[in-house]
Formats: sequence, C-alpha cells, structure tokens
Amino acid sequence: MNLGMREPVAETLGVLETAALLRELTAGLIGVDDFDEALAALVRIARDAMAGVTWCGFTALRAGEPAAAAASDERLAGLDDLRHGPDSPAMEAIRRREMVLSEHLGRESRWPDWTARARELGVRGVISAQVDVDEQVIGSLNLYAGATDALTPRHQLTAMLLAEHAGLLLAAVRDRARSAAEADQLGAGPLGDGVVGQAVGVIMTQRGCRAEEALEVLRSAATSLAIPLREVAERLVSTVSRPRDS
Repeated sequence: MNLGMREPVAETLGVLETAALLRELTAGLIGVDDFDEALAALVRIARDAMAGVTWCGFTALRAGEPAAAAASDERLAGLDDLRHGPDSPAMEAIRRREMVLSEHLGRESRWPDWTARARELGVRGVISAQVDVDEQVIGSLNLYAGATDALTPRHQLTAMLLAEHAGLLLAAVRDRARSAAEADQLGAGPLGDGVVGQAVGVIMTQRGCRAEEALEVLRSAATSLAIPLREVAERLVSTVSRPRDS
C-alpha cells in the first residue's frame, strides 16, 4: 500500500465512524422523554461505539436540583457523581468550558482524590467534554480508558462533536418532556401521539428550534403533501431510525 494514502484512508474511516455514532445516538434518543433515561442511553451508546473507550459517564448540573450522573458501568458511577467531591475532570471541564484531557492518570496531579479512586477502579485515562444543554442544564461527557495513552487526538475530536450533538439531543428531550407535561395539563393534542412527538424531536434536533415550531413544520409538510400528520411523522421517524447499510 502507498504509505501516503494511509492517513487519508484513516481520516475517512474516522469520519464515517463518527457519523455512524451521531446517527446511532440520534436514533436512540428521538423517542426518549425522560432526561435521566436519555443520559443512560447516551453513555451506553458512546461506550459501545468508541474503540479505546472502556467506560463512559455523564455529570449534569441542573438549576434548583441536585447534580445528576449517569454511568455505563455502575462500578464507576461515583467518578461522575459530584457528591463524592467537586474536584474532578468533569467539574474542571464545566468550570473552564473546554475539554479536559489526561492520557496517563499515573502522572496526573490536578485531582488527587478523584485520580486515586479512578486508578483503583482501573481507569488509566480520561477525556471530559463540556456539554451545554439549555439555560438550566450544563454537563460533562466523560470518556474513560482502561489503558494508558489510549486516548488519541481522534478521540478528542469525536468527544467534541459528540458533546455538541448530545447537547442538542438532550435539549430536545427536555423540551419534549415539558411539552408532554403541558399536553397532560391541556388535554390530548398532537404531541400526545407518540410518533408525532418523536418526529418533533427529530426536527428540533435538526433545526435547533422549539417544540411548537417543529410541530408547525410537520403540519406544513402534511398540508403540502396532502397526507395525514401522523403519516408524515411516521415517514420522518422511519427515515432517521433506518439502520445503515452494512
């Protein structure tokens, strides 16, 4: 093989893998209305899809509520939970509003108590990427490696893209939850239809708009195509959730 071709090929594969991860994450969260359930799905999908990442966690700060955490492995759940101490890579990423990296925890001195616990649990490297959800929620996506120097620049780029995409998806989850609560108060409506709510979530993620605007987009499409609103929603959800060709 031409050595000069290896880097472009590797970069292309990396782009395809990242695109597949973001697509899988979207498909996994479009029908979720519970924030904690969404966090659990996020850390599981990220762990399973990223080679070199052994565990994944999420730390969330919610206005007026205790800090929340999710972990792909319950054994490591305490590493993401601020009740065990605020001095951690997750909290540093949130405070500094930028990605935090430690490729080798054996040489790490920034978070001594946290690092000691992490190393006891087998963690050897960490990336924490700040996630902006909405005006009331901010968090950190935490990727853990079980081997030293396993986290590469590609992992850092993927973590940055994943954090941005996760922020949009989690914001949509919170909007759907608010819309569902409002629908419960006002009585049955379009968003009470599960597939319509899922389609609204997809449009909110794609356009960065609120639930009311996304629903109006769906209604306009239904009018233009002269087909029922539910059918438009089913087509959209089916397209986004369709498995990739192998």
